[in-house]
Amino acid sequence: MSEQAQTPEGQVADAYRGNWVDTRAPAATRPYLRLSRADRPIGTWLLLLPCWWGLGLAAAATGPRPVDLWIAAGCGIGAFLMRGAGCTWNDITDRDVDGAVARTRSRPIPSGQVTAKQALAWAVVQSLVALCILLTFDRAAILLGVISLVPVAVYPFAKRFTWWPQVFLGLAFNWGALLAWAAHAGGLGWPPVLLYLAGICWTLFYDTIYAHQDKEDDALIGVKSTARLFGAHTKTWLRGFLVLSVLLMSAAAILALGSTGRPLQLAVALAGAWGFGWHMTWQLGQLDIDDPDTCLRLFRANRTTGLIPAAAFAIAVFV
Repeated sequence: MSEQAQTPEGQVADAYRGNWVDTRAPAATRPYLRLSRADRPIGTWLLLLPCWWGLGLAAAATGPRPVDLWIAAGCGIGAFLMRGAGCTWNDITDRDVDGAVARTRSRPIPSGQVTAKQALAWAVVQSLVALCILLTFDRAAILLGVISLVPVAVYPFAKRFTWWPQVFLGLAFNWGALLAWAAHAGGLGWPPVLLYLAGICWTLFYDTIYAHQDKEDDALIGVKSTARLFGAHTKTWLRGFLVLSVLLMSAAAILALGSTGRPLQLAVALAGAWGFGWHMTWQLGQLDIDDPDTCLRLFRANRTTGLIPAAAFAIAVFV
């Protein structure tokens, strides 16, 4: 393997320095954990948090159930596994593209740490374990979990045929808002649909910021993204996604809790939606689309962004 293809000791370029995979995991497991992005946990959070939104708002609307603790934990384990399987699939389909981009050429497949066949086997293993967890949920949630494989499978190819691949990422990453609501309530309604749409707008916000790290390489190899599409007008577009996210999340809270006769409960949920918007506003103030380090830092900050409504909806269950 060439030194240019990977960072020292097989570390991936945009992973946290000193992460547990690179420092404590057995050497034989490291390439597979890197495929799963275990050295970059932000993606697991971004997949998990919409699950907790859906569960929290459903529990606030209809009352908590003993199974909710398992749903919350199961979503956490499932988010880790399915994010890992999805990222592994993404790396398989993008192995040639990743080798041409400075930030991604250190990933396990283009750097030669694993083969595409080994990666595919690893994706299957992760998916099967996640399926075992999914089968413990309600029938409606199981059906939604199976359907979610469609946007997961399509997303890696989206950058080849549309300037809006972030929409496809949003479709996949926010599916948990629907699934967790259904796991608690046994079905769907307008509140989880609105939460789902709010999450898609949020994904457009944070992943456009993320995509600005690669815009020059993407332009050279012909990969499309909203970062390239919006260019100098990025902040204007992001402000629009911010407003839509907050409005949709607020509407979800109002529809779910407006008729419960508990105004404090609704106020807490709305405070979570507005705090969500405040944190994105702070990010806009910090953003420099021509500074990759700032883009990566702000992208990672979205764990806090998503935790704000998750915490608010959880508190609303008990007020």
